[in-house]
Amino acid sequence: MNLSIIRRIIGYVLILEAALLLLPWIIALIYHESEGMAYVMTSAICLLCGGLLAVKPPADTVFYLKEGCVATAMSWIVLSLFGCIPFIITGEIPSFIDALFETVSGFTTTGASILIEVESLSNCTLFWRSLTHWIGGMGVLVFIMAVVPLSGGSNINLLRAESPGPTVGKLVPKIKSTARFLYIFYLVMSIVQVLFLLAGKVPFLEALMITFGTAGTGGFGIKNDSMASYSMYVQWVVIVFMSLFGVNFNMYFLLLHRQFRKAFRMEEVRWYFAIILFAIGAVFYDLKIMHTSNMKALTDSAFQVTSIITTTGFTTSNYDVWPQMAKGVIMVLMFIGACAGSTGGGIKVSRFMVVIKNVFRELDYYLHPKSIKRIKIDGKPVDKVVVKTTNTYFITIIVIFVVSFLLISLEGNDMVSNFTAVLTTLDNVGPGLAKDGPSRNYDFFNPFSKLILIFDMLAGRLELYPILLLFHPRLWKETLDQKNNRIKRKFKKIN
Repeated sequence: MNLSIIRRIIGYVLILEAALLLLPWIIALIYHESEGMAYVMTSAICLLCGGLLAVKPPADTVFYLKEGCVATAMSWIVLSLFGCIPFIITGEIPSFIDALFETVSGFTTTGASILIEVESLSNCTLFWRSLTHWIGGMGVLVFIMAVVPLSGGSNINLLRAESPGPTVGKLVPKIKSTARFLYIFYLVMSIVQVLFLLAGKVPFLEALMITFGTAGTGGFGIKNDSMASYSMYVQWVVIVFMSLFGVNFNMYFLLLHRQFRKAFRMEEVRWYFAIILFAIGAVFYDLKIMHTSNMKALTDSAFQVTSIITTTGFTTSNYDVWPQMAKGVIMVLMFIGACAGSTGGGIKVSRFMVVIKNVFRELDYYLHPKSIKRIKIDGKPVDKVVVKTTNTYFITIIVIFVVSFLLISLEGNDMVSNFTAVLTTLDNVGPGLAKDGPSRNYDFFNPFSKLILIFDMLAGRLELYPILLLFHPRLWKETLDQKNNRIKRKFKKIN
């Protein structure tokens, strides 16, 4: 394994984090907050450590999927470990486990919080907490690929390891150009949302933080009631942009290049919007009983459906007290998630498409055993490898879900709270039901359970395998053998 390139990538990640940590310090200067010094100190630590790791160029700049997965997993762990330091220094989240939970939840765009009183935080901490969503939404390594030359064509392995979805490819011939397009478009869409929120008389800092949560589909609230106290106009702006950020970014690339027929033929996007519309209709029908105003019922239905399927996690209503059918729809949407190639989490619409079509193919086989039928998406046959990996993904996520559920059940909390806590962290949704519902938080879990949920958040955001690979004994055995062989060769040269 090419450890030198992994070391340098982690170094670049820390240098980038050092630069980003100066942004909340600027906010602290504007609002005259002493907490800003914690961000300067952490930035200096990140810069020092990152510089030491990145200063020595690697002997070999080519790396494969194995190195891409390890570099991605280690980068996100290191990013979170350093990112939680300001919370501890300021004393706003004094517990290391709690600070790490909040930071991982931010970077993975989960939005699950341990904070009871959000509005008591300083402006700079609120800003950093929300900024972690924006950074994690598109991916920090995608940003690094956009600005730093790494290793030519082999850095597709970083893109595949970090980007959500069953298949990841290049939009343009060069990976660097693909990464640049993704981040430029991400930035432009974020700016447009900020402008719409400013038009709704939202203060500039709040507009920024709401946009960070929407663009990254993270959902950290900056108010104790999340989005409930904002006007209906602001809520509908957020609804529209949550749904847009949940779309596969390939569609926007096709639209910008005037390939309208290809863009609108994207089957996953059509399924995605069909699911949203159907779910809104079902929830609205069930909520009309509770609301005297049809407009309020429609807004709450549209907001929560869009927020949950995109795994954003903002709330305008406590859906924990909704009728059973409405809650059932919300639960189903937690499983599905957004489109592949978006900033949204979850299992992804495309995977469900593959599984459903595979079921119908098997049924056809029982009717016509001699028939040969291929699964098609967007009119093109789906490779057998994609079908196999999709099935493997489902099995793997079920195993992780069951193990996590059993482990946190040792604490003794009720089954609904445990079930939805694992579901919403593994799918990066945020709020669940019961004790971890939209009107509550994750503070009641003990440190061991929080560590399990931290693992689930990272595994869910990185599509399971990069994190799981770190626990594979063969990876470290091969690395150790490689290091021993290198030492032996050097020893022979000396003799």
